[in-house]
Amino acid sequence: MKKTLQIILKCLAGIVGLVLIYVILALTIPLIPVQKKATAGKAEIPVYLYTNGVHTDIVLPIKNEQIDWSKKILFENTASKITDFNYVGIGWGDKGFYLDTPTWAELKVSTAFHAAFWLGDSAMHCTFYKTMKEGNDCKKIMLTESEYADLIRFVDSKFDKNAAGQNILIPTKAVYGNNDSFYEAKGSYSFLYTCNTWTNDALKAAGQKAALWTPTDFGIFQHYK
Repeated sequence: MKKTLQIILKCLAGIVGLVLIYVILALTIPLIPVQKKATAGKAEIPVYLYTNGVHTDIVLPIKNEQIDWSKKILFENTASKITDFNYVGIGWGDKGFYLDTPTWAELKVSTAFHAAFWLGDSAMHCTFYKTMKEGNDCKKIMLTESEYADLIRFVDSKFDKNAAGQNILIPTKAVYGNNDSFYEAKGSYSFLYTCNTWTNDALKAAGQKAALWTPTDFGIFQHYK
């Protein structure tokens, strides 16, 4: 009995130690910046970084000469069916978190475990906006055509596609409002690769300021103060 207890205590100590290491790394590595890449083009395309306090989205103009997102993320797939929007926010995350956890109070241990350890599927959450307002939770970034092209490739490549090359809608009533929808995505969420890590990687792909690595929204936004 004593030996069993010692084994249990050692296991608990090991888990606590790993959690502490993770917290330390999650607080320190995001301080290491990835600098914006030099570009000769004129930055005229506005995109936004948006956070709800936990989760970040990249908000893009719905249409310009390079892409019309409304042909990939359909207005008709929202509850409102409204079409007079100017921006679409796109975020990647764990499908279970998105669809099965409307509030933090309803978070299940099984959902959290699956998300943390690569066991769940992922989804893209897409929200339409008419306007964007800059503030502590929303930062504007101006991109060149070349930078935006790189961002388009990164974001579009994360959507799972059907045989016709179309984004795959997730039929669900677990939306956050009247102007959003969910789509199947590639990759698996984990404590090492979160929704915010994805956004951070999107910024890197577009040659913008970013953290070396971050699991949190703060790790990104501290570089845009």
